Amino acid sequence: ASNLNAQGLYVQAEALYRKALTIWQATFGETHPDTASGYANVAANLDNQGRLDEAGPLYHKGLEIRLKVLGEIHPDTASSYNNLACHLGARGQYNEAEPLYNKALEIRLEVLGENHSDTATSYNNVAYNMIEQGRYNEAEPLFNKALEIRLEVLDESHPDTATSYNNVAYNLIEQGRYYEAEPLCHKGLEIRLKMLGETHPCTAESYNNVA
Repeated sequence: ASNLNAQGLYVQAEALYRKALTIWQATFGETHPDTASGYANVAANLDNQGRLDEAGPLYHKGLEIRLKVLGEIHPDTASSYNNLACHLGARGQYNEAEPLYNKALEIRLEVLGENHSDTATSYNNVAYNMIEQGRYNEAEPLFNKALEIRLEVLDESHPDTATSYNNVAYNLIEQGRYYEAEPLCHKGLEIRLKMLGETHPCTAESYNNVA
């Protein structure tokens, strides 16, 4: 399912994610970390399909289980805070999302440290939420920080690095700094074409951003 999801084949992935959740529920019960992961995976898949109303309760369920079983200061709990924040952002609830993004970043810095790909994701997400609120100057150093970490940890030709190039560029575009943004848009497109192929939704996004 994760492989299909990464290719943008969300409908095909959904049935497999739901099957995994059903097996974990039957094997481990409702209050187990793997069951929480199952809820999180189905919820993220539904978000990718635009089925936000269905996804919300599953995100909350996954977070509830992780808080109970793993506690507050755990990487998976941070992921639940982050994912719920992403969901709220997709619904346009940026103010509600902000403290959850910050909570995820705080946990990841404590547990994983500064130079970790998940920490980079949190910097990126906090920044993107700021952009949605029109806070471009505040977002810029956080986007740059995420790119710096990803270049160090994941290297140049990783899809997440492409996302960081894209996001730094997008923030510049929103400020009218088009000439600064253009080479970053091209860089993101180049990586996505190489790593994800021509027919991936993220590649389409990069074509759009270059244009």
